[in-house]
Amino acid sequence: MFELRLLCGEDQVEAVGDALEALDALSVSVEDADAHTEAEQALFGEPGMPPPKEGWQRSRVLALFARQAQAEDAARLLIAQDFFEGGRVLGIEQVPDQDWVRLTQSQFAPVEITPEFWIVPTWHEPPAAAREVIRLDPGLAFGTGTHPTTRMCLRWTARRSLAGQRVLDYGCGSGILAIGAAKFGAAVVDAVDIDEAAVRATQDNAQANGVTLRVGLPELAQGEYDTVLANILATPLKMLAPLLCGHVKPAGSLVLAGILERQADELKAAYAPYLRLEVSDSEDGWILMTGSR
Repeated sequence: MFELRLLCGEDQVEAVGDALEALDALSVSVEDADAHTEAEQALFGEPGMPPPKEGWQRSRVLALFARQAQAEDAARLLIAQDFFEGGRVLGIEQVPDQDWVRLTQSQFAPVEITPEFWIVPTWHEPPAAAREVIRLDPGLAFGTGTHPTTRMCLRWTARRSLAGQRVLDYGCGSGILAIGAAKFGAAVVDAVDIDEAAVRATQDNAQANGVTLRVGLPELAQGEYDTVLANILATPLKMLAPLLCGHVKPAGSLVLAGILERQADELKAAYAPYLRLEVSDSEDGWILMTGSR
């Protein structure tokens, strides 16, 4: 395979990327051409939200082609386009063939939640210390155990007794929190999401882990629950405050994640009419907030 390397401005990235895809590039990636220098720029966006910019002021665009002739043709065609004016072709390099599946899998190792509770991809053996395991492979739905918000929710679940409880996982993604609740003793677990792909992923993952969940769209959630889990993002969590709190039974627990440390006061204010939220855990700038009716 052959990698075409280009340099272009921030406002050219989208057009260049679209053109490369139309020219049968196998993959297109963008990186900061000034990375590791004083001119390096940081682009931050919350998970699930679009980045604040399409690229960097000086963006390096890398496109992978199956054949050298394809990469050369793509470079020649781009140079002739008005939207590439000022851009540069940095070169074409052959890249070694690799087992991309194995390479991708190697990036996902077992994730420790507690010393005895692990998230383990199917191509790994569980660690010897693991007493409870969720088998989960990276997929389209959010929630593989690698993100701090997911880990904090699972830690909270593992350190409490859910025996006999009715639990709701609102915005279930991969279903990882619902599966964790079922493994730690919950009697009934409802997992809901607005994304039908997430619903399917949760159903598949529940089956793979030998647990029984009720899975569906949000209207599946009915009545009150002993524990309500919601790992989404701060803005939708604020909007959902009346709905989520309405599902928490008296003396029940509400567990919220997807919240940055700087957003704690916003969430406390949004939920104040219903219950008092406190920060229960933090990791890498993210916090877990919990409350009880």
